[in-house]
Amino acid sequence: MRTMKEAIVYGDPLTVEIVDSPIPTPGDDEVLIKVEVSGSNPKDWKAPLYSKHPHNSGDDIAGTIVAVGKSVLEFRPRDRVAAFHKMSARHGSFAEYAIAYAYTTFHIPDSVTFEEAATIPLTSLTAAYGLWDILGLPTPWRPATEDTPLLIYGASTSVGSYAIKLAKLAGIRPVIGVAGSGKHVALDAGADFVVDYRNNLDIAGSIRAHLTEGQRLLYAWDTVSQGGSYQHVIKAFEPGLGLHRAIKAVEPSLESNLCLILPEGKFDDIDQTKTKFGIARVNNAHGEDAARRDFAYIFYRQITKWLQEGKFAAHPFKVVEGGLAGVAKGLNELKDGKVSGSKNIFRIRDTPGL
Repeated sequence: MRTMKEAIVYGDPLTVEIVDSPIPTPGDDEVLIKVEVSGSNPKDWKAPLYSKHPHNSGDDIAGTIVAVGKSVLEFRPRDRVAAFHKMSARHGSFAEYAIAYAYTTFHIPDSVTFEEAATIPLTSLTAAYGLWDILGLPTPWRPATEDTPLLIYGASTSVGSYAIKLAKLAGIRPVIGVAGSGKHVALDAGADFVVDYRNNLDIAGSIRAHLTEGQRLLYAWDTVSQGGSYQHVIKAFEPGLGLHRAIKAVEPSLESNLCLILPEGKFDDIDQTKTKFGIARVNNAHGEDAARRDFAYIFYRQITKWLQEGKFAAHPFKVVEGGLAGVAKGLNELKDGKVSGSKNIFRIRDTPGL
């Protein structure tokens, strides 16, 4: 039996054990990928902690196809791909080989490196779900025809910067970001304005200062959703809602819309008579809702096209030394809030002993 190295993440304390595991076999609708680079996300340390189940929690895969299931049509061995692994399932990206469903796998052009590709799968789809599933904003296939102010709180995170890029492809403007030391990332992504939250006693006022006369802020994607972030967002909505009930009587569709990101959050303090909100759940890509699964399939194939055309670009990244041996360090940096404006990634070939 052929084996591979695999990193198992423990939640409390946050540690990682590298073990020898059998190389998996893809199911009918799955592909087996030789992982060149794995991305990382905050959920990679949260999932083992909250579930109390140590596992290979990596979900961002970039590598080459090794084998495909009998129902897979569009991939073949040696194809360069990126993929979103099913969250909490076996055979994640912190390993030499990983499994992904074919419909959440996509080709990457030769112009895109594995390092770049590893930053894309989970957070780009999260951004897309937030913009189009939760907020119902114009899409690149049916772009905005009038000014539609959009606030992205946490604009230098990977979800935030991808939301900016996707919003710009949809013709949405102005896009106002909120960020700190990584505000250059938001500007590079295409934000029209960026508000620095540091030492700012009136974040909401700073946001509203970028609205022109007659504009109302009615859409916001809060990619932080904690530490007071959504309270600032709701306060920024308020000038557009000063005559909220009277306005809605005339224009029933006019209401503030907020997308949040933490599925474990309660958000009981949000007054839903004033602010409609929803949570972007990227795990819907592998859920029971066929429409959301189909959306993921179509979105990822569009990502391939945009990458090829140069219309979409990866998030900044930092390669953590040591391959799988660096997973513990990289995830602890995420947990401790030491990652800003970039994504920690791991080159599997750098693992000692491989």
